[in-house]
Amino acid sequence: MKILIKNADIFQSGKLLQRDVLIEDGKIVKIETDLDLNVDRVIEAKGKTILPGLVDVHVHFRDPGQTQKETIETGSEASAHGGYTTVCAMPNVMPVPNTPQLLKKMIADNQKKGVIKVEQYSPVTYDEKTEQLVDFAAMQAAGAIGFSNDGFGIQTAKTMYDAMVAIEKTGLPLAAHVEDHALMNGGVMNAGRAADRLGMKGSLDVAETSQLARDLELARVTGVHYHVCHVSKARSVELIRRAKADGVNVTAEVSPHHLLLDDSMIKADNPMFKMNPPLRDKSDCVALLEGLLDGTIDMIATDHAPHTDEDKGESFIHSAFGITGIETSFPLLYTKLVKTGKITLMQLIKWMSYNPTKIFKLNDDNQIKIGNIANFAIWDLASLRQINEAEMRSKGNNTPFIGTKVNAENEMTFCKGKIAFEA
Repeated sequence: MKILIKNADIFQSGKLLQRDVLIEDGKIVKIETDLDLNVDRVIEAKGKTILPGLVDVHVHFRDPGQTQKETIETGSEASAHGGYTTVCAMPNVMPVPNTPQLLKKMIADNQKKGVIKVEQYSPVTYDEKTEQLVDFAAMQAAGAIGFSNDGFGIQTAKTMYDAMVAIEKTGLPLAAHVEDHALMNGGVMNAGRAADRLGMKGSLDVAETSQLARDLELARVTGVHYHVCHVSKARSVELIRRAKADGVNVTAEVSPHHLLLDDSMIKADNPMFKMNPPLRDKSDCVALLEGLLDGTIDMIATDHAPHTDEDKGESFIHSAFGITGIETSFPLLYTKLVKTGKITLMQLIKWMSYNPTKIFKLNDDNQIKIGNIANFAIWDLASLRQINEAEMRSKGNNTPFIGTKVNAENEMTFCKGKIAFEA
């Protein structure tokens, strides 16, 4: 099949150039001006921008076990709507894929049911909470792209050390949710003025930073590729910065919500603001952006965590932790950071596409160039709209960004050479 995209602004080598793009049997075969060819379909894209497919190394698709919250189908459709062509799914599902057989089954289901590429993590321990380690070499052979107990910090240093020693031999990343449970203090939001004002129990920020400090030292000794999930504290940024300077093989991600929201925005008992790590102080938001800009933080990942209305229908205290993000991340960050001049579009694409692909050694080349498989999205960056739950493909609409005005609307996503989403 031949598809001709006409008059699009194409993001190539950091520049926007108006070009026509010819896709033949899923591959980009021509990028020129004024192409006039006999094709199966012509897509007029004047005033629209073709951007590389986005890559998210941190999503929760809830499948199997909690398909009332999300499925591979709905999660991947939501991802395509958000401009993503590859995501990496966390293993906190039921049953936990803790054997090669279970992991292979998940990977096969991801490939069969997903409209985009859905890569799969293996857990670090058998049920993500105990100390028994999985067979890391066998899980790598089964197709794991990394190892993570996301949602649970590994509580004992010995377990983490043993895991790092074994995972280092695979060459795959260990993606860590850093959180000392004893220091969480049963909190439901960040300990501070907002928690005091709302009468909520606060989680100590040292729950994150103390376990991070422990893990960075263990990573220094073992040489493992240690990846820090959803960094939320200024102190964490500083610890990672120092570790990188010391030669530790550490990378880090930050979520859109930790960049854009802080706990002072929680004005009432609104469970849409309940997430883990919790929203921190405004000064932490500033430090997180600085960490991206100076290379301490390597990428942006959504931690897409859908829930049902019932999960989020209770009070802040009793509702579930988590926020969706896969459909809103690019429009929000483009509007709040690029349009305001805080970052460039090139930087955003680097953090949301190129860096995660390179760092996690994913077999993707989302650059828009001749010979590549078509993995990109066509955006209307001039669009002005409100985030609307009725437009979401995810089963979850648990986000405080509903009603927020944003620029950037995705009109079409190509993945693996095929149209995965069309508005």
